[in-house]
Amino acid sequence: MRKNKMFVENVPAAVLEPAVVAAVITAESGEMVVTDTEAGERLDRFLAVKMPEHSRTRLKALILDGRVRIGDKVVVDPGLKLSLGMAVSFDLPEAVPPEPAGEPIPLIVVYEDDDLLVIDKPAGLVVHPASGHETGTLVNALIAHCGESLSGIGGVKRPGIVHRLDKDTSGLLVVAKNDFSHKRLADQFADHGRTGPLQRAYSALVWGVPSRPHGVIDAPIDRSTTHRERMAVVKPGKGREAITHFAVEETFLDRENDPVAALVTCRLETGRTHQIRVHMAHIGHALLGDPVYGSGMRTKATRLDGPARHVVETFPRQALHARELGFLHPRSKEELLFESNLPNDFSVLLSSLRQ
Repeated sequence: MRKNKMFVENVPAAVLEPAVVAAVITAESGEMVVTDTEAGERLDRFLAVKMPEHSRTRLKALILDGRVRIGDKVVVDPGLKLSLGMAVSFDLPEAVPPEPAGEPIPLIVVYEDDDLLVIDKPAGLVVHPASGHETGTLVNALIAHCGESLSGIGGVKRPGIVHRLDKDTSGLLVVAKNDFSHKRLADQFADHGRTGPLQRAYSALVWGVPSRPHGVIDAPIDRSTTHRERMAVVKPGKGREAITHFAVEETFLDRENDPVAALVTCRLETGRTHQIRVHMAHIGHALLGDPVYGSGMRTKATRLDGPARHVVETFPRQALHARELGFLHPRSKEELLFESNLPNDFSVLLSSLRQ
């Protein structure tokens, strides 16, 4: 375990323990002294400034785990305001080996260098271990592929993971291979591309045809109060901000030549759990094959002719594919943009609707 200490300047020596006084006086010890301009700052922000190599999420976890002290008292409130005279110390545990084991699971690697790799994830592959999916995940495959270079900032259950895709959503995913790239990629995703080049575009097949060729869904999302495994749109001021831009690319007719489905491009301005699935269902256009948010629309398949109806009714997942991913390389600062072709099952579904 590596221990580090930070101190607020102008601390009366009489109120400090001898070891603390020595740390303040001895500049070559490597301890950091806080200036008076930082008085009144939140504890988590204070730590983030002093340790920019670590994410705010990691530092918040250290606080909540009881690894941060003010004087001789453990502090578990990340929002605590610092005052002059406070001595702040923390214990930063050494990185531990990831608990998941490496497994020889084939990966479609679109791009790879010393800092990151971009994966084209197939549908059905869980991103990180969780209850019911302790093995056979993308993380297990990454541990085998990257070895010890994989970033540990994401924690033992999800090393290297900067963002995620649902198990049955296919498409592009970027993974950090070291802590340097993890921190900088995580910052880009936290910013949602508002001040940088982050781009995320998805192809989705939805029931019905939106009344407008393009639009913006601005509706906060939170955990459902009735079904805890689901997310739901909540009242303004509640939940987390969620914004999805959509554009209708193609429409499909039923046997009576009435609109029955559409191919839509969705671009994320935020990245919430199940965001596209929840937002499209919220405006009355749930994704084909979605067992959670689109189950009430399954009967629409009866409006299709035989072959198309069969393909739609047997499609085993939500029709959602992360086809475009763009971001700033964390080290070279080069703008990278990747595109993924539709997977075979999605292409077959699309062809059946066109016929």
